[in-house]
Amino acid sequence: LRGLCPMKQILHQKMDNTLIFEARFESGNLQKVVKVNDFEYQLTLRTDLYTSRHTQWYYFQVSNTQAGMPYRFTIVNFTKRNSLYNRGLRPLLYSEVDARKHNVGWRRTGTEIKYYKNNGGEGGRRYFSLTWTFQFPHDRDTCYFAHCYPYTYSNLQEYLVAISKDPVKSKFCKIHILCHSLAGNIVYVLTITNPLESGKGTKRKAVILTARVHPGETNSSWIMKGFLDYILGNSGKAQRLRDTFVFKVVPMLNPDGVIVGNHRCSLTGQDLNRKYKSKAKKCYPSIWYTRNMIRRVMEERDIFLYCDIHGHNRKQNVFMYGCEREQQSKEPYLHPRAFPLLLSKNCPDKFSFPDCRFRVQKSKEGTGRVVMWKMGINNSYTLEAS
Repeated sequence: LRGLCPMKQILHQKMDNTLIFEARFESGNLQKVVKVNDFEYQLTLRTDLYTSRHTQWYYFQVSNTQAGMPYRFTIVNFTKRNSLYNRGLRPLLYSEVDARKHNVGWRRTGTEIKYYKNNGGEGGRRYFSLTWTFQFPHDRDTCYFAHCYPYTYSNLQEYLVAISKDPVKSKFCKIHILCHSLAGNIVYVLTITNPLESGKGTKRKAVILTARVHPGETNSSWIMKGFLDYILGNSGKAQRLRDTFVFKVVPMLNPDGVIVGNHRCSLTGQDLNRKYKSKAKKCYPSIWYTRNMIRRVMEERDIFLYCDIHGHNRKQNVFMYGCEREQQSKEPYLHPRAFPLLLSKNCPDKFSFPDCRFRVQKSKEGTGRVVMWKMGINNSYTLEAS
């Protein structure tokens, strides 16, 4: 529930400098903490609900801090063999004091960062540790640590409320309920297009965008927010795009997983991005209704582009996965490499065309990108961001 925070633990001794950890809040994830010594703590993450794996996302609160002391945190139950933490990635820190007094939000922190195989494991899987050293900026502060900039279901709802209350944006952005998740949370769909002028009956092509099927990939929500900020803006290019296309946008496919702090799965313990071929409407409602919505759009108009937005934990840059047939169409705009190539020309400092891949692997046949391609959408992509 919004506004309800877990009760603060009471310190039994006035001079007790033990850190107090908490993760019972929206998108929080932490299972256990062991105090090794005054300034060293060993942390265990909670696996995705109803699974024994998918430990990657972390988001937790720390209070009773001491400034200027070198603390060391070690998370001991990651399951992936390698990580961007070995290539310069650092954990994120948020200080309530800095936010209140200096308007400073999330920032990267940590030195002596290492990601390595440890001696633990379970069910034939080896565990890997992430360790880092840092200093808290203030005494008796409340701080947060996260794997990537958090973007909660409540953040999305607040954003959508602001759009619905905006007298200009609400004219060309209609917000509807696509379905309800297993836990009863609303899965939203946005329709964005300028109203047709009288006498102009041209059929606009559709662009379909979805995000956040994997809860721990919060960067996909930030990219989606950036897109929405742009397409709902008053620039000439945004106006032209709204005149040319009908945008159908599902900004958060897996709200349940986001709320409980999962990294990859929904409350079924399944990866929803492998379920686009499934007919199990009750188990995977957001996927079933998204596919159904796209089928209905295809009956009304051509779909120019489909893109599902993700985050990547082991590769750098922004890049795309597409779908390529052995015999490609002669039409250049139908060629799956054309759109990613344009992105790389427009944004060479961020988008990497050499990192793009276009082969359809058997293990990816249940993904949104491949299923939509087989349904007849030529420009069907997964957008990945580091």
